[in-house]
Amino acid sequence: MRSGADKTQEDDRQAVKLWLRLYRPVSLIERELRSRFQREFGVSLSRFDALSALDRAPDGLLMGELSDRLLVTNGNVTGLISRMLADGLVTREAQPQDRRSFRVALTDEGRATFSRMAQAHAGWLTELLADLPPASATSLARHSEALLRSLQVETNG
Repeated sequence: MRSGADKTQEDDRQAVKLWLRLYRPVSLIERELRSRFQREFGVSLSRFDALSALDRAPDGLLMGELSDRLLVTNGNVTGLISRMLADGLVTREAQPQDRRSFRVALTDEGRATFSRMAQAHAGWLTELLADLPPASATSLARHSEALLRSLQVETNG
């Protein structure tokens, strides 16, 4: 019979093993996407992620909401949005109720740019995941939803 300490150590090993099994493929895919976004569009994956979040919010997002969705600091978002503003991809408006709060939204050019990038992104992912059997993809998606629920994270597709 295993002691409580042995069970805890085995649980710890299993948790670390799972983390590494999740992290490595995601890291490899992310590295490839970063490279392709830079090569094909001259932009960072962070810019694509921000455009994507704003595309899903037709009325725009407050800067804090955007940083929450991107899981980055407000400072990171401020720099990113400033560059996107200079490139004509977004608008930034102070809120009447709080002049320190800004709502960011895509411009028509931003939507068109995101659309081109999103199409390429989907194609790249299809290519990168082509050797994964469909049943495995379905199972991974179902299990990742369960994992997100266990972490109490929103699953917005």
